Amino acid sequence: MTDGPIEAKLMDYEKQYWQAIKDRDVPAAMRLTDDPCIVTGAQGVASIGRKAFAGMLTSPSWTLREFALDREVQVRLLGDDVAVIAYKVREELMVDGKPVTLEAADSSTWVRRDGHWLCALHTEAVTGDPFGRDRRPVS
Repeated sequence: MTDGPIEAKLMDYEKQYWQAIKDRDVPAAMRLTDDPCIVTGAQGVASIGRKAFAGMLTSPSWTLREFALDREVQVRLLGDDVAVIAYKVREELMVDGKPVTLEAADSSTWVRRDGHWLCALHTEAVTGDPFGRDRRPVS
């Protein structure tokens, strides 16, 4: 759980970020995003600039329908202007016209620039067996 006002504020920014993605609200997402933002996940690692990020948010191939952040959140302040946040999330998406539900462990690194907190790094790891045994049929 969060310990104090700044931790709660940063978690609120994280929730705002998810809501902006769900709503496809590009201006709101951009207000919360460092430029570039590093993103890591199952597809690899990318440093994404504003134009590419806006394109990702409006992609017709997927839609975030619902999300739920776990109440157990870890927040660590690394300095006055840098913090990391980690939590589990459940996502309900439409991907290529089909419903997909996934559970993941996510983390973000937030930096304060000119008095505004911005997401500089976001990671997502789908939870489950790290060797993929829960996703492959057994012969």
